[in-house]
Amino acid sequence: MTTTSSDIQRRRVRSFVRRGGRITTAQARALRELWPHFGVDFAPQFLDLDAVFGRQAPRLLEIGFGNGDMLLAIARERPEWDCLGIEVHEPGVGRVLLRVSELGLQNVRLICHDAVEVLEQQLDDESIDEILVFFPDPWPKKRHHKRRLIQPPFVSMLARKLRRGGVLRLATDWQPYAEQMLATLNACELLVNSAKEGAFAPRPGIRPLTRFERRGQRLGYGVWDLEYSRKS
Repeated sequence: MTTTSSDIQRRRVRSFVRRGGRITTAQARALRELWPHFGVDFAPQFLDLDAVFGRQAPRLLEIGFGNGDMLLAIARERPEWDCLGIEVHEPGVGRVLLRVSELGLQNVRLICHDAVEVLEQQLDDESIDEILVFFPDPWPKKRHHKRRLIQPPFVSMLARKLRRGGVLRLATDWQPYAEQMLATLNACELLVNSAKEGAFAPRPGIRPLTRFERRGQRLGYGVWDLEYSRKS
């Protein structure tokens, strides 16, 4: 079933809560001085990504990049790729702007806005080669499950933004959410599970272990990875 713009517009339940985290002086300066170079303002019109990055290249999108370690590592390892990150929390955006400048990276751009609205209103269909959604908020309480990001309309939209053959990678450390993700993604007609028997995937090399994951391993906690490709 095709998801329409009106379907997404009716989706008023947010998958995030804007935290009023403290912004350091350096982060505030980065948001003020570096944003014009590496930031992309939200506007309800589709982006010309060739113009945004100043070239044609394979493109990776990370949704909810947090402190940006993953996005920065990929940008350094893949200079031939353009890396676009979406994050709603300004301290994290400010931190990444500082690191982008310090590392001299030219293949990173950031959007500080709700990913649902960015995907719907700013990114064309079949414009992204790889999408990462790592450790979205699991909203563990049953009454909050409606806030989870990975829902059928959102998955359908992610699939449409991928180019044919493009890859979608996800991970969570909350098993009930992992099982919901698996069922939701397997039901998407535009995606095919890259793992055998439609199950979870091994941890990809692209996703380094975080300090929280290492701690979880010591405590016996699990992490579940998923990998899907857009049908060609």
